[in-house]
Amino acid sequence: MPGSRLPCVAVLVLPVLLLFFTGVEILPPARAAALSPGDGTTFQLEQKVRSAVLMDAASGRLLWAFNPDERQPIASVTKIMTLVLALEALQSGQVKETDPVLGSEHAKSMGGTQIWLEVGEELPYRDMLYAVAVGSANDAAVAIAEHLAGSEETFVARMNQRARELGMENTYFANATGLPLEGKVTQNHYSTARDVAWLSRHALTLPRFRELVSTYEYTMRPDSLRRPVLYSYNRLLRRYPGLDGIKTGFTNEAGYCISATAMRDGLRLIAVVLGASTRADRDDAVTALLNWGFRSFERVTVAKERTRYGVVRLLRGYPEQVNVVLKETISVTIPRGTKPNYSAEAQIDTDIRAPLAQGATVGWLVLREGAKEIGRVPLVTESEVRRATIWEMVKRGVQQLIRL
Repeated sequence: MPGSRLPCVAVLVLPVLLLFFTGVEILPPARAAALSPGDGTTFQLEQKVRSAVLMDAASGRLLWAFNPDERQPIASVTKIMTLVLALEALQSGQVKETDPVLGSEHAKSMGGTQIWLEVGEELPYRDMLYAVAVGSANDAAVAIAEHLAGSEETFVARMNQRARELGMENTYFANATGLPLEGKVTQNHYSTARDVAWLSRHALTLPRFRELVSTYEYTMRPDSLRRPVLYSYNRLLRRYPGLDGIKTGFTNEAGYCISATAMRDGLRLIAVVLGASTRADRDDAVTALLNWGFRSFERVTVAKERTRYGVVRLLRGYPEQVNVVLKETISVTIPRGTKPNYSAEAQIDTDIRAPLAQGATVGWLVLREGAKEIGRVPLVTESEVRRATIWEMVKRGVQQLIRL
């Protein structure tokens, strides 16, 4: 339906200052400066970091940014993409959680944080996911890469392809772990705070992702003597109310890095901090960003699911007409203390025929900020419309004659 010609258009203007929508097919966000809260206050990080952003998860719009597009190493934050590909493979049916993943010599050689995977050892795919998400295990990340693509090199090519598909313009991966590459990590393996936030936003839409990254403790090999207990390096999972992910990282080149997400009162924020000088600086910076975001912005509901926006008549349908309603609730993130203001145009296709299933898309509620379209929500049929029988059509014709 998007982009198609719609014969009938009803225009509804609703006073809402658009900023960030939920339940909307959002157009790719402009790489523009961050927006300010309604009270005009500014925010500055006192901690030493190379770059940082605060993003509204619903829309992908930035609420605050510092050096958002500066390319730099991101250490184990890289593993967000590793998990994305691993979960997308699970979602597509390429693999199952119970599939055995084989340890290789290459995986064992990774060093750093690990689960001490042995050559030839097999562990369930599910356990490998937790090893990466909770324990940031480098050997498990490589084992997953080899299991899905045959080699880490081929898997990394897929990582870069997926980054391009997601619109990550300033990202390049050289491995599945984020480990340094002989002192050349900055030139060969990099991302930006904006790209990491954008990747994190996508990851949060995947089944199982939040379950994985919100886990603080996980026991590997519970039925054997070799059963290390993994603890998340994200200490804020137990310290910051509403925080349920995502991934930390550290190398000498990258400094202390984190992508974090938290939700309060229906508002989900994503905070990314890269290149902090110390772990305390990193955690304090994320805490300050999230506190400011929750203090400065709020979620409001603009239109509820099943709100009626019109009626479609079908000549040979039974019933003859059907209500057109909003498929999903529209919520927005707005600066506290401001009044919403946007225009919404209901575009309903009248050139449709029965039969129609309940929930069939027959139009769009197009959202605009000024003249610029910023998103659209499907308008659907409230109930089923079947094709009328000949006798129903005759009866309808007789009733119309009687009314004359």
